[in-house]
Amino acid sequence: MNCLRTIALTLVLSFAATAQAAEEWLVFAGGEGPGKGKHVVLISGDEEYRSEEALTQLAKILATHHGFTCTVLYAIDPETGEISPNEQKNIPGLEALRKADLMVIASRFRDLPAAQMKEIDDYLRKGKPVIGLRTATHAFNPKPESPFAHYGWNNKTDRFTEGFGRQVLGETWISHHGHHAFESTRGLLAPGAKDHPILRGINDGDIWGPTDVYGVRLPLPGDSQALVMGQVLEGMTPGSPLVTGEDAKKNDPMMPVAWTKTYTIEGGPKGRVFTTTMGAATDLLSTGLRRLVVNACYWAVGLEAAIPPTANVNLVGTYEPTPFGFNGAKKGLKPADLK
Repeated sequence: MNCLRTIALTLVLSFAATAQAAEEWLVFAGGEGPGKGKHVVLISGDEEYRSEEALTQLAKILATHHGFTCTVLYAIDPETGEISPNEQKNIPGLEALRKADLMVIASRFRDLPAAQMKEIDDYLRKGKPVIGLRTATHAFNPKPESPFAHYGWNNKTDRFTEGFGRQVLGETWISHHGHHAFESTRGLLAPGAKDHPILRGINDGDIWGPTDVYGVRLPLPGDSQALVMGQVLEGMTPGSPLVTGEDAKKNDPMMPVAWTKTYTIEGGPKGRVFTTTMGAATDLLSTGLRRLVVNACYWAVGLEAAIPPTANVNLVGTYEPTPFGFNGAKKGLKPADLK
């Protein structure tokens, strides 16, 4: 009898632990669509651009309209279980990358423990595809003593110089090229890129976001291909005119705001990468930007032939994104509150 009680108690505790862990992230089961059977893991965790809102909505779109099963991870306060964008040391659930077909990341300056960073490192060493949004160029800021310090955005060693941003995505944090919170971004197709499958159904001006253009170094490294250039506007609406006067030089040359490339980790398999320096929660109100990122998900997992002429990127449920800015995230939310 005591043995049975022990087994029963063990099962109860195990179930409770599993339930508690599941509350720290969200899973959206894929419906019908070309992405059925593919698993996308979306990693949020930034203080400024509401990636917890953006990636949850993106996951809903991918699952509902395109069939991808999506797991969304969050920066979680370990004491309260609440989403805490300022929590730099905890993104639970990264074990999901072990069976992922695609990693989408929008984190910023995270200093994750070695066990969590190892999940990302293991994924990358397999050469699996990566999509980086906005602050993913400076996703990590580990301490020098970390075994994964080389992933840091400003890593100055010969091993993986400038870290995950430069070596995987194609650029690290450089600068605000547009005037942050004053000059928005209009997307124009890069010269020679209009036939790329990621741009299917997208025309000049379809992409707009209130976030500013980031500075990048030209030319982009390696086999990078620019897809979208960021036109700097003098105001914060899609119809704002181009910047003028001294600021006009910000559009000559324009900075790429979306590109593709490949990466390898220390001679491992080659993986596909799509990076956009857009992607704040408010940016996803742009139908063109949503289409760009959804198309990129297809391309990243090798489904470019299945990208629809105009992919269904309708918002799922109510989506009223919080404006970007530090310390402006909604407080007291748990992942289940976003579902």
